[in-house]
Amino acid sequence: MTEEKEILCCDTVETHEELLKIVDETMPDEIELDSLAELFKVFGDPTRIRILFVLFETEVCVCDLAKALNMTQSAVSHQLRILKQSRLVKNRREGKSIFYSLADNHVRTMIAQGREHILE
Repeated sequence: MTEEKEILCCDTVETHEELLKIVDETMPDEIELDSLAELFKVFGDPTRIRILFVLFETEVCVCDLAKALNMTQSAVSHQLRILKQSRLVKNRREGKSIFYSLADNHVRTMIAQGREHILE
């Protein structure tokens, strides 16, 4: 059985100008808000999350990712392209192979905090 949460509203309409001023001064601009929303959309795909979890452990090539995730190389490449465009992964060439890894520790932190939130 799901628990319904009621949204409570004020009994009167009263604005608190000092609070609204703080909000106005600290709210990022629309471009930054749009960029942040786009970043979180990238995390909205379970396949991309699975790829990131593999990359938490080690850098891997597309062949290894495809095998680990039981996917085609083409499907993995498509998801890696999105992750790279969002600056969540990076790659390096070694001979004929391209190895992918997390772009930085922020990626690990974002996922860890997301997991912590859903497990509360």
